[in-house]
Amino acid sequence: MNIVILGAGQVGSSLAELLAQESNDVTVVDLDRLNLQRLQDRLDIRTVIGHASHPDILAQARLEDADMLVAATQDDETNILACHIAHSMYKTGKKIARVRSSSYLEHPELFDSKDNINAIPIDVLISPESLVTDYILQLINYPGSLQVIDFAEGKVRLVAVRAYAEGLLVGKKICSLSQYLPQNIKTRIVALYRRNKVVMPTGDTIIKAGDEVFFLAKTEHISIIVNELRRSKAKPSRKIMIGGGGNIGFSLAQALEGNHQVKVIDRNLEQAREIAESLEHTIVIHGDVSDKDLLLEENIDEIDLFISVTNNDEANIISGMLAKKLGVRRVISLVNKQSYVELIQRNSIDVAISADSITTSHLLRYTRKGDTVKVATLRKGAAEAMEVIAHGSENTSEIIGKKVGEIQWPSDITVGCIIREDEVIIAHRSLEILAEDHIILFLSNSENSAEIAQLFSPEEKRSWFS
Repeated sequence: MNIVILGAGQVGSSLAELLAQESNDVTVVDLDRLNLQRLQDRLDIRTVIGHASHPDILAQARLEDADMLVAATQDDETNILACHIAHSMYKTGKKIARVRSSSYLEHPELFDSKDNINAIPIDVLISPESLVTDYILQLINYPGSLQVIDFAEGKVRLVAVRAYAEGLLVGKKICSLSQYLPQNIKTRIVALYRRNKVVMPTGDTIIKAGDEVFFLAKTEHISIIVNELRRSKAKPSRKIMIGGGGNIGFSLAQALEGNHQVKVIDRNLEQAREIAESLEHTIVIHGDVSDKDLLLEENIDEIDLFISVTNNDEANIISGMLAKKLGVRRVISLVNKQSYVELIQRNSIDVAISADSITTSHLLRYTRKGDTVKVATLRKGAAEAMEVIAHGSENTSEIIGKKVGEIQWPSDITVGCIIREDEVIIAHRSLEILAEDHIILFLSNSENSAEIAQLFSPEEKRSWFS
C-alpha cells in the first residue's frame, strides 16, 4: 500500500515505523528537517520537507499515486485542508485526519458526505483526546486491569491483568481453570508475559505470580476473572483525583462526576475557572499537581485513583509517583515518551499510557489489507490483537468450512474466539469457521499481520493446511 503521512511528530513517526515494517511504501511530510532525517536514518521511507497542506509539497510527496493520506500534524486546519486538496486534486481513496478541537468534533455533519454532498471530504476523523479518555474509562470500569480492549462492538473484551500470588488461578494449569470459575464463565487465555518474554499458552501452561495475563471473555464475565487472578476483589474507585484540566482531564471529569467523587487540579487559573463553571459536581482546584503540600491539603491519602493527564510527561510522572507515595491505591499516568513507559510502570505508577500509541493502534485497522475490523497494539507494538471477518465461501476461502485445528496458522498466533451473529464462541481445535464469522486473534509477533491478511483474503488462496 502507498501511504502518505503528514506530520513527523509522535503519532506520524510511530505510524511510519509500523507501516514501514509491513512493506508499505511510506512517505512522510514535515517542516522539521531533523525529525525527518532521524526517521530516514532508521526506516526505508521517503521524506519531503515542507508545509503539509501546500499543493506543491503534496505533489512532491506523490500524492497522486497514494492509496491513503494520513494527516497527523499538530494543526487541525492543516490536516483538514490537506484532505480537501487530496480529494479535489487527486481523488485520494482514503483520507484520515487527526482533529483535536471539540469545535469540529461537536459537528460531525461537517464531515458526513452521506447526508451532505458539500461535506468536508474526510473519511475518518481521529481525536487522540477522545481515544485516551475512552481508554482510561475502560481501565476505571475494571479495577486492577492493565489494558482493556473492546471487540465485536463490545460483546467481547481482551483484558491484561497481573496475576498475584494469592489469586485463586495462580499455580493452576490453564486446562483446569474452568474448575475454579463459575460454570457459565468461559474464557480463553491468549498469552502470558513472564519477565517481559511471551509464553504462548497451552493446556499444560501454569499461571505464575507476576505473570501479565491476556485473556478474552464476554464483557459481563471480565470482572469475575480479573478478581480470581488478583489477591482479592478489586475495589471500585469512588474518589478520583485528576491532574490536568485540558481536553482529556475535562472529558474524564465530565464522564465520571455523576457516579464518582471527582477533584480536578489545574495550574492555569483561567482554565480552572472554565472547568468549574462547566461541571456541576466536580471540585476544581487551582494549583500545581506536583505540589506535595497541596495534595496533602486535599486529603490525597483518601483518594482511590489518581490520574495525571497534563500535557507534560515529567509532571505526570512526578505527580503520579508522589500520589502513590502519599497513599493513593492506584495511579494512571499519561506518558508519551516510550522510553519512560516501561521504566515507570515497573515502579510506583500502576498504568502508564501513551496517547500516541493509542492513536496509532486505532489507525492501523485502516492500513491493513483484507477485512480487518479492528487492530490493537500491545506491549509497545510488539504484539497485536485483531478482529478479522471470514468473507467468501468454501470454494474461495482457505479457512471457511475448516476447523481451527486444521489450519496451519502463522507462528506465534492464538485464536481467541469467534463471534457468530450475537453468539460468542470461545475457540477450540474442533470449532469450524463459517462465512461471516468474526475471529479474534492474538499475535505475539506483529510482523505476522501481513500473513493473516493474506490468509483471510478469498482471492489469494494459499496452502495453509497441515
